[in-house]
Amino acid sequence: MNARSPWSEERATAVIAANRHLRGALLPMLHALQEEFGCIDEEAIPLLARELNLSRADVHGVVSFYHEFRRSRPGRHTIKVCRAEACQSMNADGLIEHIRRRLKVDFHETTADDAFSLEPVFCLGNCALAPAVMVDETLHGRVSPARFDAITASTLATEAAR
Repeated sequence: MNARSPWSEERATAVIAANRHLRGALLPMLHALQEEFGCIDEEAIPLLARELNLSRADVHGVVSFYHEFRRSRPGRHTIKVCRAEACQSMNADGLIEHIRRRLKVDFHETTADDAFSLEPVFCLGNCALAPAVMVDETLHGRVSPARFDAITASTLATEAAR
């Protein structure tokens, strides 16, 4: 599951300070902030810029360049769908359309109940079992629309049982 601490300028300042000593500190700071809050909050940009003597545009440029940095809070679970050639050849596009309809979201969005965020990836290294989907850290192969529905239902059931 993803980190979901509420935004706190005080906590963000402490996270930034803890990484200040590192060479090339911006990336470690960004990773640490995302680990703490689940995303890079808009309010973190000026804090980072001030701490590192960078412009806000410089910090924003780094955040927007790397696909791993999120600008909005993720859902409790992240679904990554492979869009590489092997998965495309096994109808990943049809699976993606099913997922979009089922979850009522597009890529880089989170369901209304905050349960799932949907992200594209361009290889999960599971080409022989295409199409591939990763839910949180669990890789699934040969995912059909029906199997996808079972995987998400199981994920929610496991969460409810905790």
